[in-house]
Amino acid sequence: MRGRAARESSRFDGTYARRLRPPTESPRPPPFGPLPFGGVPSPEMPVRTVLERGPKGKKAVAFAIDWPGWSRGAKTPDLALVTLESYRERYRPIALAAGMGDEFDAAGPLDIVEDRVGTGSTDFWGISFSPSGFEQGPMDDTDIDRKIRLLQACWAFFDALSARVSAEMRKGPRGGGRDRDQIIRHTIRTESEDFAKRVGLRIPEGAALTQEGLRTHREAYVAAMRAYNAGEGRRMRSWTLPFLVRHSAFHVMDHAWEMEDKDLSGEAGT
Repeated sequence: MRGRAARESSRFDGTYARRLRPPTESPRPPPFGPLPFGGVPSPEMPVRTVLERGPKGKKAVAFAIDWPGWSRGAKTPDLALVTLESYRERYRPIALAAGMGDEFDAAGPLDIVEDRVGTGSTDFWGISFSPSGFEQGPMDDTDIDRKIRLLQACWAFFDALSARVSAEMRKGPRGGGRDRDQIIRHTIRTESEDFAKRVGLRIPEGAALTQEGLRTHREAYVAAMRAYNAGEGRRMRSWTLPFLVRHSAFHVMDHAWEMEDKDLSGEAGT
C-alpha cells in the first residue's frame, strides 16, 4: 500500500503541461506496443492520454487510449486532465473486473501522446466523437481481445450498479429529471440501435431492453466487432472500430457514473 500511495501522490503534479504540443500536430508513435494479454508493465509506464479540444474552444476532453471508458470532459483542457485523473480510482473496478488490476495499479502519470481538435460534439457535449490518430486501421488479436474484455467489464459494472441504485435519481443539471430506468433505457437503446449499426447489426426498437435481449445483443455486438476487425462488412465512413469500442465503453461508464452520483439510496426520506 505504501508504494501505491506514493504513486498516487505523485501522479498528477502539473508536469503533463510540458508535454503538450499544438493541436494540429500528428500523434507520435506509441511509446509501447500492445501489452501481452494480462501482462504487467513496469511501474513507470505512463497512461497514454489523448487531449481533444472543441473547434471553438468551448470544451475539451481527455481520455486514456488504452483504457476504454476512462474519459472525461470539462470546460478547459487543463480541467479535463484534472478530471480524468480524479476518475482513476473510479475506473479501477473496471480494470479489476477485466483481470488487469496489477497493470492498472502499476500505471504511472497521464502522458499526453496526442493533442487534437475534435468535432462540434466536443464543444457542445464535452465528449470525444471522432477517432484519434491511435485509432486507425484494424487491431491485432491482443489489442481487440484486451479492449473487448474492458468493454465487457464496463457492461458488468453498469448492470450491477443499475440493480442497486435508487429508482428515483437526484435532480440536477446533468440529465435533467431522468430517473434510473430512463437512463438505463437510453444507454441500452443508444448502443444497440445506433452504435451497433456501425458494424452491421440491426435489431427491432427496444429489443435489447429485456434481460435475454440484452445478453443476445451484447454477444452479437462482440461477434460483429471481431468480424469487422477481420475485414468483413462495409467499412465505416468517419468512425473506426477502435473508436467504436472506446465510445461504447465511454457511453456505458458515463451513465453508470451519472447514476452513481445521483443515487438517493440511504438518504433520509427515500
